Amino acid sequence: MQRLRRDCPWDAEQTHRSLVRYLVEETCEVVEAIESGDDDDLREELGDLLLQVLFHATIAAERDAFTLEEVAGGVADKLVARHPYVFAEGELPPDLETSWEQRKRAEKGRSSALDGIPGRLSALTRAAKTISRARSHDVELDLPREPVAADELGRELLALAARAQASGLDPEQVLRDAVRGLEDDVRRAEA
Repeated sequence: MQRLRRDCPWDAEQTHRSLVRYLVEETCEVVEAIESGDDDDLREELGDLLLQVLFHATIAAERDAFTLEEVAGGVADKLVARHPYVFAEGELPPDLETSWEQRKRAEKGRSSALDGIPGRLSALTRAAKTISRARSHDVELDLPREPVAADELGRELLALAARAQASGLDPEQVLRDAVRGLEDDVRRAEA
């Protein structure tokens, strides 16, 4: 990567911002490879995603911000700290997701269940993440808790998308608006 940055004009002019679209594309291609079940595709796409990590770390190292080794060390330290029941004498917590979120919240000094949820997630992913975070942070919300089978959920979501289209509504925008309301509810409950 260092040689590419030095000897290839296209690679040399790239920045963190100019590479965002490729990072998103490569991430989506990894998801498609996982969903297809093709191990050869998955290996290739993971390599392309790893290239993005190397590219960003190289750009950062050029301005003495951080190195690839620091990225790898940071994630290793994080995994050890969040798994005391694996790497130390801690006991296995009864709820691994809640335990993970509590450790993450303490490490990052977060004051809200909403802190750190990326704003650019799709509305459906953001809704699911907001609900998961609120529940793992014991924020009381009036939301359904009964489980649903995957095929039933898929049919219901598809039916809602069809109803939205028939009504001239953008389901992504409508859900984004609803998620903002849910986030307001979370903030009020946390206050």
